[in-house]
Amino acid sequence: MSRTPDALVDVGPPDAWVPGPGLPPWLVPDRANNNLDLCRHDDELVLAWRTAPSHFASDRARLHVVRGRPGAWRHELTVAVGRDVREPRLVEWRGRLLMYWFTAGTAPLRFEPDRIWVSERRAEGDWTEPLAISGEDHVVWRVRPVGGCLLMSVYRHAGRLFTAHPVPLSVELWTSDDGLHWEPADPASPEVHHGGSESEFVERSDGSLAVVVRKEGPAGGWGSDIGVAPAGRPTEWRLHGDPRKLDSPFLFRDGDRTFLVTRRQRALGGRFDLGFRRGSDALRTRLYQVAYSATPKCTALYEVHPEEGRLTWLADLPSAGDTAFAAAVPLGGHRWLVANYTSPPVRTWWPWALAQVRPTAITAVEVDLSALFR
Repeated sequence: MSRTPDALVDVGPPDAWVPGPGLPPWLVPDRANNNLDLCRHDDELVLAWRTAPSHFASDRARLHVVRGRPGAWRHELTVAVGRDVREPRLVEWRGRLLMYWFTAGTAPLRFEPDRIWVSERRAEGDWTEPLAISGEDHVVWRVRPVGGCLLMSVYRHAGRLFTAHPVPLSVELWTSDDGLHWEPADPASPEVHHGGSESEFVERSDGSLAVVVRKEGPAGGWGSDIGVAPAGRPTEWRLHGDPRKLDSPFLFRDGDRTFLVTRRQRALGGRFDLGFRRGSDALRTRLYQVAYSATPKCTALYEVHPEEGRLTWLADLPSAGDTAFAAAVPLGGHRWLVANYTSPPVRTWWPWALAQVRPTAITAVEVDLSALFR
């Protein structure tokens, strides 16, 4: 992993959004605030996030959507269905604003994905009734406009991932023209990655896709894959393996360069794949998960070199413990407003397992990349 001095990236001080003074007085977040998205729509910021008693599944989980600006948010939507709700995904499409998410179970120590849902903001400011767009055991990760249509990365079979007998995950790429009706981008071969889960992509200036895939085993290896899909062929992912697990990856493009915000493993050289050669794939998966949960984390910014499958570390954001799941909007002049969730940033020694049951907050920083473009 190559490193670039922090001086080339200017990271501003963190601004507390949730909990924060800008929320409506009656909107009181729970202890854990995470799983967020951020976009700009009609010249205002729109923030969506999950709030719950902890990182883990709960029937008290909510998704809140607010609009406006930091310090002056207006409430627009709350999704509360008596079970866990996660991964809000905001996307502006042909002047419309859509939000996707998935429902899950209520058992704190089980991951039980259900269906993917979508709701659309009406001109009056209210939102349509949720529409289910998938079958059971589907998780949405990213929705973006690419080449005149919408693309969505989805992973399946995650309900068996954190069990004694995990099964391989499967990543699919779906397409839609209206954002409401979806089908595989390649109906003859829906799977674009075997063994991956959170799969991020962003369109580059030449029409190709930069791709990052998180891998937790037992199939396809452990860590992540980094690579490209050629222009006009979004399902042909050409990937390189990396031993680091790039959790909750968020990609953004600035000019001809691609950047990644993701969770960084502070210990074990950053690796999730520890190179064990004995034992079954299922056993190694479990050992790697235990080691990962027992070590501290932060949120980091990298530059991505997709053709080489390589990352250049640029900076760590103010973060610690249970953290990442970032989103960003451009401010102009190679400046970006980056939001993510985190435990108190001073708790740099907290292992992830401890931080997951402690309070987390959503903060935002301004990141200035202009020195990289000089």
